[in-house]
Amino acid sequence: MQYFSLQNKQHQVNFETAVVQGLAPDRGLYFPEQIPSLDKEFISHLQDYTDHEIGLNVIRPFVGDEIPEAALKKIVADTLHFPFPVQKVTGHMYALELFHGPTLAFKDVGARFMAGCLGYFRRNATQPVTVLVATSGDTGGAVAHGFYQVPGVEVVILYPSKKVSTLQEKQLTTLGHNIHALEIAGTFDDCQQLVKSAFLDAELQAHRPLTSANSINVARWLPQMFYYFLAYKQMKAAHPRLVFSVPSGNFGNICAGMMAAAIGLPISHFVAATNVNDTVPRFMASGKYEPGTATPTLSNAMDVADPSNFVRILQLFGNNLPQLAERFTAYSFNDKDTIRTMEQVWKEHHYMLDPHGAVGFMGLQRYLQNSPELTGVFLETAHPVKFEDTAPKSIREEIYTPAKVMSLYGKEKEATLLPADYATLKNWLMR
Repeated sequence: MQYFSLQNKQHQVNFETAVVQGLAPDRGLYFPEQIPSLDKEFISHLQDYTDHEIGLNVIRPFVGDEIPEAALKKIVADTLHFPFPVQKVTGHMYALELFHGPTLAFKDVGARFMAGCLGYFRRNATQPVTVLVATSGDTGGAVAHGFYQVPGVEVVILYPSKKVSTLQEKQLTTLGHNIHALEIAGTFDDCQQLVKSAFLDAELQAHRPLTSANSINVARWLPQMFYYFLAYKQMKAAHPRLVFSVPSGNFGNICAGMMAAAIGLPISHFVAATNVNDTVPRFMASGKYEPGTATPTLSNAMDVADPSNFVRILQLFGNNLPQLAERFTAYSFNDKDTIRTMEQVWKEHHYMLDPHGAVGFMGLQRYLQNSPELTGVFLETAHPVKFEDTAPKSIREEIYTPAKVMSLYGKEKEATLLPADYATLKNWLMR
C-alpha cells in the first residue's frame, strides 16, 4: 500500500515511511492511495472470527507485506488484549466502552498498535527515533504507556498547562525512563502547531529524527477501525442498521470509523459530537471552514479548534460536501448540556458517563429523534474516573476508582514547563 500527501498527491511513500515520518515533508497528512474492499463473506460472518482475526483482516491491506504475517499478528494481539464491550444504556442507545485498556482511554488502541509497528521498523536501527506528540488529554498517557521502555524510541509529550485532568497529567508525567513530558503554557492547538513546526525543521531532524504519535500518524489513526468492527460484531444480529456517535476533537476517531465503512462495514450514519469548539458543525452548516481559538471545556480532549483529521474525512468523499452530508452529521454542545446529561443519565439509567461520552450521548440522542427506526452506539472514550475532579458534585462520589488508578496519585509529577514558543522547544530538543 502506498500513501500520498494530502498537500501533494505526487508525493508517495510506503507504509513504513508514512509511519516513521508521521507527517509528509510538505506538512500534509498521509492518506492511502487506494481504499481496499473487504470480502463481503468476511463482513457477513464477523461473529465467526475472533477479535484478533478481525483486527488482522482489517489492517492487513493497509500494511501490505511490509510487516510479516507473524509479526503483524503479534502486534494486533498486543493491541487488542482487553475487551470492548457494548452496553445498553436506554432504548435504542448503546455505549461502546473503550476505556478497558491500560490508561482507561480509547487511544490505547492506536498507541499500542503504533508502538508495535515502530518497534518492528526500528528493530535494527542504530540511532534512536523520537516520538514527538501533542496531547489534549488522553493521547499523552496512551502514548507514554504504549512506548514505555520500547528499545530505540524516546518519547516527548507536549500538553497544555492546567488544561488536562489530574489523572491525565499523572499518566503522562510519572513514568520516566524514555518518556519526557513538556508542560506548554498555551492551548492544545499551540502544542499541535509546535509539533508540526518541528517536523518541518531540517536542522532538528538531522540532530534528532522525529516521528509523531498523534492521530495524524497512519499507525495511530487506522487501527481505530478495529473497535467499530468489534462493536458491529456484537450488535449486527439484533440491530443491523447502526448509527455511530463519536465525541470528536481532532476527528481521527470518527475518521477511522468512516474508513471502516468505506472498506465495507455497513454503518448507516456517523454523528460527530463536539463541545463548543464547533468548527466542523459550523462548516457543515455554512460550507466555510473557519477555525477560531480553542475554548477550554469539561470535555478537554475535544478542545480543538482546527482538527487535523477532518481533511482526511473530506478526502474520503472527494471534497464533496453534499455527499459527505448524506453520511455525516455534526452537532455541538456546551458544558451546561454536558453536566445535565451526566446527572440525568446516572439518575435515570444508572450509567456513569465521562464528559466526552456525555457529548457523544447527546449527539446520538439528537440524531435519533428524527430517525427512531435506527439503533445507535455512542463511544464512551474514557473512564469517568479520569475526570473525577471536574465531574458534577452530585455524582462525583458515585464514580468507581479502579485499583490501578489509586497508585498513580502518590507518584511525583516530572515535567518541564515551557512557553508556547518554537525556538524554546527547539533548544530543548537540540540538547
